[in-house]
Amino acid sequence: MIKKKKEYKKIEKGILNFLKSNPIKSSNYSQIVGHLNLIEKKEKNIVIQVLKRLKQQKKIIEKKKGNFQLNEKSIDTTVALLNILPTGKGVAISTKKNNSFVVPRKFLNRGLDGDKVSISFHEKKETTVAHVDNIIQRKQREYVGILERNKDYGFVLCKRGNMYTDLFIQREELKDFKDGDKVVAVFKKWDEGKEAPNGKIIKSLGLPGVSETEIHAILHEYGLPYQFEEHIIKEARKIDKGNEKNEKKKRKDFSKTLTFTIDPEKAKDFDDAISFKKIEDNLFEVGIHIADVSHYVRPNTLIDKEAYNRGTSVYLVDRVVPMLPEALSNGLCSLRPNEEKYTFSVVFCLDLNGKIKKEWYGKTVINSDYRFSYEEVEFMIENKTNTINADTSLSGKKIKVSEEVLFAVTTLNNQAKKIRKRRLKKGAISFERDEVNFDLDQNNKPAKVFFKKSKEANKLIEEFMLLANKKVASLLGKKKSTYPFVYRIHDNPDEDKLFNLKQTIFPLGYTFNPKGKKTSKEINKLLKECNGSREQNMIDTLTLRAMSKAEYATNNIGHYGLAFTHYTHFTSPIRRYPDVMVHRLLYSFLENKKGITREILEEACKHVSKREQLATKAERDSIKYMQMVFMENKIGYKFNGVISGVTDRGIYVEIIENKCEGMIRLVDLKNDYFIYNMQNHSIVGERTKKIYRLGDPIQIKVNKVNLARRFLDFIPAD
Repeated sequence: MIKKKKEYKKIEKGILNFLKSNPIKSSNYSQIVGHLNLIEKKEKNIVIQVLKRLKQQKKIIEKKKGNFQLNEKSIDTTVALLNILPTGKGVAISTKKNNSFVVPRKFLNRGLDGDKVSISFHEKKETTVAHVDNIIQRKQREYVGILERNKDYGFVLCKRGNMYTDLFIQREELKDFKDGDKVVAVFKKWDEGKEAPNGKIIKSLGLPGVSETEIHAILHEYGLPYQFEEHIIKEARKIDKGNEKNEKKKRKDFSKTLTFTIDPEKAKDFDDAISFKKIEDNLFEVGIHIADVSHYVRPNTLIDKEAYNRGTSVYLVDRVVPMLPEALSNGLCSLRPNEEKYTFSVVFCLDLNGKIKKEWYGKTVINSDYRFSYEEVEFMIENKTNTINADTSLSGKKIKVSEEVLFAVTTLNNQAKKIRKRRLKKGAISFERDEVNFDLDQNNKPAKVFFKKSKEANKLIEEFMLLANKKVASLLGKKKSTYPFVYRIHDNPDEDKLFNLKQTIFPLGYTFNPKGKKTSKEINKLLKECNGSREQNMIDTLTLRAMSKAEYATNNIGHYGLAFTHYTHFTSPIRRYPDVMVHRLLYSFLENKKGITREILEEACKHVSKREQLATKAERDSIKYMQMVFMENKIGYKFNGVISGVTDRGIYVEIIENKCEGMIRLVDLKNDYFIYNMQNHSIVGERTKKIYRLGDPIQIKVNKVNLARRFLDFIPAD
């Protein structure tokens, strides 16, 4: 009896899953039996009985005699956002149930990444998987791929990342686009029964593998615009500071106070400056002055809408894609030296220990005395001198600044170190990662890879910007019931990921206790212990992956990584739209004006968080692409590396001297059959018992570099 019940249940489940896989199509008895691969007469009879029962239960309907279809009204469905993983599987994030469900490839039902879909559920052995029933709304996005052109049709080959199918291009859509070019296409429709959706080519980017083509391809893949339309540029040029005769009178004047900017050597947009004035022997006025972008970019103007849509500037290896047109980002708003500029400022009275005795917030006017690079300020700090040598100076000539400047820089640095020490003591996480940089030749190709360390000059600016952001958030946070605000939040790390981190690093000789209230101290201890080791970059990356993503929200939960109860972004409005929002909110608060509703702010927070994540991905992809360009002429070269990842397809290896990462595929390990061990992050040779484990040193030989497909193949050097 039990066996019979099991058979009934198994067949019932099979019928429902089959009908769910095509909910708008009816299927007859023969098709159902064929799909379930049933041969015995007894099983076929059970199908007839199950179909009859399902019809009585109104789970299926008989469209016409002998043809059955799923009754969608009887199925538990929910609306979800569909994300496609690189493996081809989907993850449906339910908008109602606040949960996510795996969608196997066979149940995607033509759903694409970013689509709004209706899903139902399948019960499998020990888990529930989702099935896409209907596409409610297609995500409007661009797909980048290589055009394979035939006489009467074509395909855009774009299977990679979160796209699991190519796009079919009809004859009339081929136009003059060339075979083999990398193109941008959009989705048109996906007819039932067709293997691939129809697409439309909107732009050719040029030959694949060419830097200009590939960088533009990266921007298109993430929906990041890289040009301003002419009417936006004209609108920006119309904005003129000179017509505002009375504006300066409304602002606190810092134009006679010693002020300077400290930025990267090649920076063009300067959105923060520091002023310094001695008040008493142990008391100093320190002003953090931020470009007053909100004064020029008014709500709902063309410029504002464009800045909102972009959300952020994008910093690729060979270019900056700005949030604001150049007339604003590099001109009117930029705090260039010896030019009077409007700023929004946070001014502190600090003692020698960097403790705040008094604070002030408001609109100001400044005139920056110096534009320093980080290297110049570092030279002054390290050598305790006001003379900067020609090799370090931005001008290429030896320069001498006043003793007042040296005193300001030295005092600010000492205060910053003490502020930082207190912050770390409270549990802030300290990543000391080397930043990958490239020396580009005249053709924008990487001639050299080098690493930048964060030195005292960088940390000086970082601490004062963090302090300003923290204090602005604290000021508004106290009035949260009246003034909804934009916070930069960072949730606690994921406990499961921390446990996985512990398991991963244990074989490498590191201990880590993810439990208890001192997790941040444990993380800092781990980061300190691995600093300078060959596996540092890998452990840093694994630790970062265990962290939650920082984002913008109106509900303040604090910032775990910085150990702040209140934090926001106030200090970079030229390159980040959230900072423009924060400026407007702070000004409304100071002027006792009405703020913006929480609903509107929350929607904006979600949008700018998403734009930031896309920009970060594009920036990473541009670094990886340039690393491949750098390796292009090094096929056959040997390098020392460290195993940075292990998968069932192969092992990832990061070259120690330049941090370029490639893969040794399992199929290229010819001398043995290797088995993937997920638990131990390793692959093991079945015959030789040779082990390749995460974190192990390895010497590799560069085997292949494919710029168009963006992959780097290694083989073991031995």
